[in-house]
Amino acid sequence: MDSDDIAPIAILMDELRSEDVQLRLNAIHSIPTIALALGPDRARDELVPFLQDSIDDEDEVLLALAEELGRSFEQYIGGSEYAHLLLAPLENLSSVEETLVRDKAAESITKIAAVLSNAQIEEYCIPLLKRLSGAEWFTSRTSSAALYPAVYDRVPTAIQDDLRKGYAALGSDDTPMVRRAAAKWLGPLLLKFSDPHILSDALPIYRRLESDDQDSVRLLTVEDLIAIAGKLKQSEIKEQLLKQIRHSIGDKSWRVRYMAATHFNELAKAVGKEITREELIGQYVQLLKDNEAEVRTAASSQIPGFSELLEKEVILARIVPCVRDLSQDSSQHVRAALAMQISGLAPLLGRESTIEHLLPLFLQLLKDDFPEVRLNIISKLEIVNNVIGIELLSENLLPAIVELAEDKSWRLGNLCMSWLGDTVYSIREAAIVNLKNLTDVFGVDWSRSAIVPKVMGMGQHPNYLFRMTTVQAITIIMPSLNLDIVRSEIIESLLQLASDPIPNIRFNVAKSLEVLLSAYGNTPEGEAFVQQRILPVLEQQKNDQDADVRYFAARALQKVAVVT
Repeated sequence: MDSDDIAPIAILMDELRSEDVQLRLNAIHSIPTIALALGPDRARDELVPFLQDSIDDEDEVLLALAEELGRSFEQYIGGSEYAHLLLAPLENLSSVEETLVRDKAAESITKIAAVLSNAQIEEYCIPLLKRLSGAEWFTSRTSSAALYPAVYDRVPTAIQDDLRKGYAALGSDDTPMVRRAAAKWLGPLLLKFSDPHILSDALPIYRRLESDDQDSVRLLTVEDLIAIAGKLKQSEIKEQLLKQIRHSIGDKSWRVRYMAATHFNELAKAVGKEITREELIGQYVQLLKDNEAEVRTAASSQIPGFSELLEKEVILARIVPCVRDLSQDSSQHVRAALAMQISGLAPLLGRESTIEHLLPLFLQLLKDDFPEVRLNIISKLEIVNNVIGIELLSENLLPAIVELAEDKSWRLGNLCMSWLGDTVYSIREAAIVNLKNLTDVFGVDWSRSAIVPKVMGMGQHPNYLFRMTTVQAITIIMPSLNLDIVRSEIIESLLQLASDPIPNIRFNVAKSLEVLLSAYGNTPEGEAFVQQRILPVLEQQKNDQDADVRYFAARALQKVAVVT
């Protein structure tokens, strides 16, 4: 064997012994390259055993190793036929103290199990699973829970029987962390069970965990409850689960009630409409009135989804009174969550009931002291508009907006502009859509004075992101305005940006001009405006040095030919 043959593995060994953590990390990330250089045979015979012994290191390095071995690493050692060889180093990593490393190792074992044959699963994965499940250290037993769902439906019935017994032992383990892992992975596992084993095996494990003395275990059983309910008949749910549903929703720990509130719609769908209407309405009202603000916030987020399962009369009798109370809740976070969801009730209640019951609450929330509450109401006005109509919405809410606009502490235009100036693109994008919705709701005159001057003012900003936002905002809002406003307030600044030094801005101007053509080019007045102001600029852009600018200018000119 010459020195070139030894080099890759020797370099790796040297780098993994380095005192510099970053160097050791880089070495781990290079193992696919090293395996490629070694070839499949030597990678199997030398590299994998070496990695198996390399677990005495920083958690950061071990995490990287666990991740690399799960990234289709079997392709470097001869394919899925040899993938089981990777289980040994990952088994070691599954037992370390750091949770992140163990979780990643379990995730990688699951990925490897997916490429193994059923015979390989039985020969290599099942013994590994039994070793981890029966290990002395709780860290190994904790990791084992995540592996059961990956192998359960790949083995014969006799082994499945053993696996259910093994999982039941994890569910009654002395260490809370193991029971927590059992609660976390029970849902995915029981989806693989045959129907009889849901009642005979999954249900007893779930009941044991649901009544655990640690709330950190109980809160994870809410998702197990949903999974079990989804596998049972209505009659079985009534017989077997109603007691546990009441337990979770009325748990003494707010953290468990919070989980129940967060997943309430999933639970309601899993148990079906009949049980929801008979049993869950009272439980849901209980969560909406919970002593803890976090629970009320979570329950508020479920209002429209849960109400979809109810009759209109029930929503009015049971849900709307709670919504009324929540709109005056002492917690601003509860009111903000409600403001985000309350509009979703409008399509369910219809026009008359929305006007009678919800409109006064919209007005109240619009005047809330907390900005997020007002923002959430305004951002969802379109849903209400679709139910009660633009005229009524403007007539009822415009006075409140005008009142707010006069309030020095909160000006709607300023709020909108603060969104537009946000450094996160998705927020700027949402802000632009909101401004268009506001223009549709409150009319072009309001937009002309409150929105357009501020948006166009940003077009002079030295930061190109602000200039870009001007172009994008005008492109979206322009169809909701009229030609007079475009001509007098917008076009001059927009055409100046057509020669901006940033190519992205120039081609976005071309796209904006194309929208303008579609919106206004089909009237005699609009056609004249296009010929005088738009065409010369597009002709100039058609010869721009940037290919994208030329493309979008040419596309807009084609639109001119169609429109005119």
